[in-house]
Amino acid sequence: MAASNAVEGLIQALRKLPGVGLKSAARMAFHLMQHDKPAALQIARALEHAVHSVRHCSLCNTLTESLVCATCADPQRDRSTLCVVETPADQAALERTRAYRGLYFVLMGKLSPLDGVGPNDIGLQKLFDRVVPKDEDGQPLPTASREVKEVILATNFTAEGEATAHVIAQALKSRGVQVTRLARGVPVGSELEYVDLGTIAHALVDRR
Repeated sequence: MAASNAVEGLIQALRKLPGVGLKSAARMAFHLMQHDKPAALQIARALEHAVHSVRHCSLCNTLTESLVCATCADPQRDRSTLCVVETPADQAALERTRAYRGLYFVLMGKLSPLDGVGPNDIGLQKLFDRVVPKDEDGQPLPTASREVKEVILATNFTAEGEATAHVIAQALKSRGVQVTRLARGVPVGSELEYVDLGTIAHALVDRR
């Protein structure tokens, strides 16, 4: 029997989630409509609330409900180190290792010329302004006066992630910033969200 227009619309909406194909979307949609409508309503309310409440942190660009996220506002964090990651999921993976106590900058993407994603699309200028702030005359502050002393590049070890790390490293080194990269303990081609926590922790400690 063909699905109703409403159920078909739900299936198509669920297919927009990463890794969810037609069969998986249909299975989820039929399950919610047949067995768990309260859960469907809970999901709908949670999505609506998140869409209207979540914004980007004004400092690190991650997702938050406040102007400044809890990590950036934490006075116990080491403000001299800034770890650059691609997504909030990567940031969460690093946090779970408990091996890093500095701050973050979340790119919300990676450079991918074939997909039309350039430096302006992932906020590189905002990152550079965060690391090398300017004085009242618009001149970069001297190294000794900067809050951030080291930038750790923790983009994924994919072709796009490596290219993104290279562009950022070249730009920051030319501005006199110390730049390090996660050690190769993280497998090439992997994404931080799916790497085991011990490997991430060792990569952080052994960064170069």
